[in-house]
Amino acid sequence: MKKAVLAVVAGAAVVAAALVPSGPPVAAAMPGFGSAVSAVGKVTWQTNDSVNALAVAGDTVYAGGLFTRIRQPGKVEGQGEAARTYLAAFDRTTGTPTAFAPKLNGAVWSIATSPDGKWLVVGGDFTTVDGVARQHIAMFSVATGKLVAGWDPAVSYRVAALAIHGTSVYLGGSFQRVDKAVRNRVAAVALSTGALLPWDPDADNDVYALKPSDDGSRVFVGGGFSELNGEDHWALAMVNPTTGAVLDLPAADAIPEPSPDCMSRVRDIDTADGRVFVANAGSGIGCYDGVLAADETTGKLLWQSQCLGATEAIKVIGNWLYKGSHAHDCSKDGGFPDKTGMHHLLVESAINGKLGPWYPNTDAGGETLVGPLAFASGGNDLWVGGDFTTVNGKPQQGLTRFDNAPGGAKPAVPAAPKVSSTRANQTTVSFTTVVDTDNIALSYVLYRGTTKVASWSRSSYSWTTPSVQTFTDTAVRSGQTVSYHVEVGDGRNLSKSAAAAVKVR
Repeated sequence: MKKAVLAVVAGAAVVAAALVPSGPPVAAAMPGFGSAVSAVGKVTWQTNDSVNALAVAGDTVYAGGLFTRIRQPGKVEGQGEAARTYLAAFDRTTGTPTAFAPKLNGAVWSIATSPDGKWLVVGGDFTTVDGVARQHIAMFSVATGKLVAGWDPAVSYRVAALAIHGTSVYLGGSFQRVDKAVRNRVAAVALSTGALLPWDPDADNDVYALKPSDDGSRVFVGGGFSELNGEDHWALAMVNPTTGAVLDLPAADAIPEPSPDCMSRVRDIDTADGRVFVANAGSGIGCYDGVLAADETTGKLLWQSQCLGATEAIKVIGNWLYKGSHAHDCSKDGGFPDKTGMHHLLVESAINGKLGPWYPNTDAGGETLVGPLAFASGGNDLWVGGDFTTVNGKPQQGLTRFDNAPGGAKPAVPAAPKVSSTRANQTTVSFTTVVDTDNIALSYVLYRGTTKVASWSRSSYSWTTPSVQTFTDTAVRSGQTVSYHVEVGDGRNLSKSAAAAVKVR
């Protein structure tokens, strides 16, 4: 397997003393928020079961999944509910549902919106929409919310992946026929009419992810397959958007070949700025679960992260790649070791794959469930769907969102400093660093009363032991009683410790 050489950007400037920053190397933080969005979950309606797919059209977010009801924020199941059978829409700004409420008779597993924001296509297990026959795929008008009459490809089984580019709708899943023609797990239909197109890459196993390149000159296909067009291509391939011919993709060699001990499946794909990003979920101990990035045109590997814990969803916003997973060991990437708990939400640098400054969290919703399953963004926010039941330790089922509104997460409140005086005209003050869930580099200022006496910049991580900073104050006189406190800031918020006093010897 090829391994990318990753540039490490790390370190923190020391203002008052020559102290060495602790913690693993990370990507450089951006100004303001460390990441593109805050780690504070915004008020959002919930669902009564998992959200499998998300997509954005203008100011509306569409969610599909296994749910049959949605409910108000803060409410327990059974309270403040409204019926939504497997498909719902929400206002991007407020997190409240819209009136869009079609009735499907089966689960939704995939959603795509057209680049012009006019059309919504959903795929899944359903066979009717509002009592009208629709075989596993359906199109709606975004403007009216109505089912598009006459747009009715007949797909033989589940549609688990959808993508729209130009005049084509690409679909993948577990099916073997479309409009009675053989199409093994991947196909394309016309956006305008739903008519079957000749495109036929012919996968030998399920397809979970599809993504056209930014210029539409190729389509990336991901899943659990071992062959496309009768040739060996496991989990990931790049194909011609018209002929379906497989194109050279050297980065695919980074995914291990299937074996009885390891099957790494591609679960999600995103593109940005001429690069393609691929999320992997492995079955088997230590099987590849990470993210890789490749050049969209040449297919060459740019970087590869090696965190263990299946990655189910990714989304690039600016220079950051957000990932939904159950990561439990990122030690190969200089991050947290195993047995630190599950990290279901993380961010990596889209430039080099290093862990970045954002670590809110969800639960997995149960022993057999995963957590986050789907991401979507309108550019300044991140919507997260899945089978979780809590977000940042508070009840919130199925759906949540984060945005870049001013504020963000505050640094944790530091404990009062420890102070002592064992020599004449001198005190010793020490304090412990804290964590901020959307910034790594934090600034600490030590005050004697209202006088600033020292400052530091430190990098802190949720998975490492806090470090202790110490300062010797010689600007005091014997017999004085002096008080110290610490203020820690992230560039937007300040947290202040309680004060601690000592009488100077």
